[in-house]
Amino acid sequence: MARGGARVGAGRPKTSRASKEPAKKEVRKQGSRDGIPSAAAHDASGAKLTPLDYMLKIMNSDEADDGRRDRMAVAAAPFVHTKMGEGGKKEQKQEAAKTAARSKFAPAAAPKLVVNNK
Repeated sequence: MARGGARVGAGRPKTSRASKEPAKKEVRKQGSRDGIPSAAAHDASGAKLTPLDYMLKIMNSDEADDGRRDRMAVAAAPFVHTKMGEGGKKEQKQEAAKTAARSKFAPAAAPKLVVNNK
């Protein structure tokens, strides 16, 4: 009884239909898309926007459809708001140093110098 090895008829056929037909390209028209003009990547002064600024602009736009506004809000959220408990080791060390400085190991206040010339 044979085990393993090549099996007759297994795998992708060598003359598959997918390999013969070229992929169709989707052609988009120049101009507006989803209610926002294609020049929306520029603000009123003509300066280019960062990707985050662009997402926030679309999110706050009344002209864009609700689905696109929702997608922009989801995409921009991690850059605007951090997750609870998210932060690196440096931030955790800084917070620990601040709390330790408030306890009994905090440096004493400097003496108050008063001039008394009476």
